[in-house]
Amino acid sequence: MEPLLLSTAYFGPVHYYARYLHHGEVYLEQYENFTKQTYRNRCIILGGNGPVPLVVPVVKGRGSKTIIKDLEISYDTEWQRNQWQTIVSAYNSSPYFEYYQDDLFSFFQNKSRFLLDHNMRIHELLCDFMEVENKLKLTEDFESVPENTLNLRQTISPKAKENSDFAFQPKTYIQVFGEKFDFVPNLSILDLLFNEGPNTFDVLMESVNL
Repeated sequence: MEPLLLSTAYFGPVHYYARYLHHGEVYLEQYENFTKQTYRNRCIILGGNGPVPLVVPVVKGRGSKTIIKDLEISYDTEWQRNQWQTIVSAYNSSPYFEYYQDDLFSFFQNKSRFLLDHNMRIHELLCDFMEVENKLKLTEDFESVPENTLNLRQTISPKAKENSDFAFQPKTYIQVFGEKFDFVPNLSILDLLFNEGPNTFDVLMESVNL
């Protein structure tokens, strides 16, 4: 498999981690300009009324462009407490919520300064949950990666109305509120973890057909 280039992601979606597992080398872009309304600072979970976006507010600088590695998190609002309450409300009855909640709670209590650092710590814990290697390599310059690298920085996006990565075919699994909604694909990895637990790895591997 060719190397893979990804953006940073806040509890990235199933697509993000399915691709991550299928590539031996994975680069994380730290020199791109921050893009709003992307998975860089948001994830989407499934609540009792449907999909719910959880957004990490960021400090707005004087310039319109901020390099992602320098982007700071804003704590002007109680977003951590509010997000955790939303997650508990959505997944308290899921099969594996109690198994993961203690480790995850720290991210809604401790305050990281930079978004990239925050996301990297989350990613490291997610790798521990799935018992896989944390193989992310930070770029040393903008898109400084091998020539044959597959660039999915913009492809894996909540803005994308259609999936242009045809190798990604999300495998269905039982979701909380499944009796109310049809299966909702490509939610945050949290949704998959809370519902499938140790089976998360297998679901991700079966979601990419190469």
